[in-house]
Amino acid sequence: MVDLQKAGIIGCGGVGSATAFALAQAGVFSRLVLLDADRDRAQGEAMDLSHGLPFTRPMKITAGDYPDLAGCALIIITAGANQKPGESRLDLVKRNTAILRSILAPLMEVNREAVLLIVSNPVDILTWAALKLSGLPARQVMGSGTVLDTARLKYLLGEHLHVDSRSIHAVVVGEHGDSELAVWSGANVSGVDLPHFCALCGKEEHQAAMDALFQDVRDSAYEIIEKKGATCYGIAAAVRRIAQCIVRDERSVLPVSTALHGLYGVEDLCMSVPAVVGRGGVEKVLEIEMNHLERQQFLASAATLREVTEGLEL
Repeated sequence: MVDLQKAGIIGCGGVGSATAFALAQAGVFSRLVLLDADRDRAQGEAMDLSHGLPFTRPMKITAGDYPDLAGCALIIITAGANQKPGESRLDLVKRNTAILRSILAPLMEVNREAVLLIVSNPVDILTWAALKLSGLPARQVMGSGTVLDTARLKYLLGEHLHVDSRSIHAVVVGEHGDSELAVWSGANVSGVDLPHFCALCGKEEHQAAMDALFQDVRDSAYEIIEKKGATCYGIAAAVRRIAQCIVRDERSVLPVSTALHGLYGVEDLCMSVPAVVGRGGVEKVLEIEMNHLERQQFLASAATLREVTEGLEL
C-alpha cells in the first residue's frame, strides 16, 4: 500500500531542491524523502528545509536511500545532467537515459505502486524511456511536459492583454522543447475567442504578435539559462501543481507528457498533451481539436522525438 502523504524526490540539484521547497511551502505531503548521488547534499537540503517548517505545516523531511522510497505515492525524478548554454534539451538524451536506467533498477525493487513523475530533460524522451525500463502501466508514468511552457504562455499573454493570466485558456503541446507548438485555434480568455479579445483590447496585427509571443515562450528557458545558469522556480511550481492534482485526486486537465497510442495519429511515443491527472496518475488522455497547420506541426514534433527514440538502446 502506498501512503498518499509520502513522496520522494530523486535528485537534489537546483530543480530538485526548488521542488522540495515548493512542496514544503504548500504542505502537500506530510513526509518527503530526498535522494541524491551526493548523500551529503541530500542531507544538507533536508536539514535546511526542515529548519523552515515552524513557519509552514508539520512535515517530516529526510535524506534517504532507495529502500526509504517504499510506500511513496509519488516519486519525482529530477536527477540528470544540466542543460548547458547553447545546448538543446535533446542533446542531453544519452547522458540522462543512462542516469535514469541506474535509478529505475533499484527503485523498481522497492516500489512499483507509486506514480513516477519525470522532470529531467529531455522530459518526453525520458518519460518514454522510464515507461519502457520500468514496465509500469502507462498511467503511472508521466512527465512534467509542457505544464511550465503553458504557464509561460498564459503569463506572457496576460502581460500582453493586461488581463489576469488565470483567465486565459491556452495550451502548449508536443515536445517540451524546440518543436513544441501553441494551439492558438482553441485559445480564449474566459470564453472569449482570443482574436476577438485582442480586437476588444485594441491590439492590432494579432497573428504577428502571437508569433512573437510564442517565440518568447519557446526560447525563454534558453534566455534564463544564459542569464542565471539554470531554470528552477517555474518548473518547481509546475511540479507542485501536478503533485497537488495527484494527492488530492483533483482530476485536473494538465498538458503532461504521457504515452500516445494512436491519438493524434501518433503511436508509441510520449508527448505533452492535455490529460486528466488524478490519484492514479494519468486518468485519461484527451484529443483536442487542432486546425490543419497545428496538427501538421504536432506530427512534425512527433517525428523529431521519434528520430531520437529510434537511436536509443533500451
